[in-house]
Amino acid sequence: MKIVRQVKLATTVGLMSFLIACTAMDTTSSGSVGIQRTQYMSGLVSEAELNQTALQQYSQLLSEAKSQKALDVNAAQTQRVRTIAQRLIQQVGVFRPDALQWDWEIHVINSNEVNAWCMPGGKMAIYTGLINQTQATDDELAAVIGHEMAHALREHSREQMSQQMVTSVGLGILGAITGSSAAADLGGTLTDVMFNLPNSRTHETEADLLGVELAARAGYDPRAAITLWQKMAALSGGGTPEFLSTHPSASTRISELEVAAQRVMPLYEQNRRR
Repeated sequence: MKIVRQVKLATTVGLMSFLIACTAMDTTSSGSVGIQRTQYMSGLVSEAELNQTALQQYSQLLSEAKSQKALDVNAAQTQRVRTIAQRLIQQVGVFRPDALQWDWEIHVINSNEVNAWCMPGGKMAIYTGLINQTQATDDELAAVIGHEMAHALREHSREQMSQQMVTSVGLGILGAITGSSAAADLGGTLTDVMFNLPNSRTHETEADLLGVELAARAGYDPRAAITLWQKMAALSGGGTPEFLSTHPSASTRISELEVAAQRVMPLYEQNRRR
């Protein structure tokens, strides 16, 4: 009975900590794709501080790439990527007007890695491995760049950090009450199942949907997101099973993209580049 009371107390205190530490908010509007999910952000992780940290890390990564002679090696390729990114950036105000004032930046890193990312605040990179191995068209590059931009617009990094910090507070309280290290181990597993994996999948889906709309509004064919992920799945041999991955399976992702692409086709037809 004593343990039950302790766990109940820990749960209550942990819940209170969550309510105090986190604020319900929506970082973006829903757009035509209909993104509607309340997000919870901890006051312990401010947008400004996170963006400053991202800027420092970005500068360091660019410096390392430059020292390895891997930064923006192909001028024509870099200009192609920047032209696409700039057209997408011009559309971010639909989802959050303040993002139009962000100091967006994108570079091409010469690496065989099939990857692209966007840090908080709009600092981006795309790897030549993705461009070359998928033989990406402009529309497909718009899909992947838009997807990565969406992560920044929705502040997914800040959201995930907030969840982890609040969970850590709860585990600390539970460990102090029970005096058990097993509680922390169990809690770590629970964090992965209840927070990291599900929310990462949610984040990926939101980035897919928002990215498709950004591309359509910028005049890029949203259906290219489907062909891009088909190529990505082929490169990875079909991809990791969904329940073992933070990303949706290829088949799930493609099915959802097919629906989203059709929804934003009128935007594409209105804005397509002639």
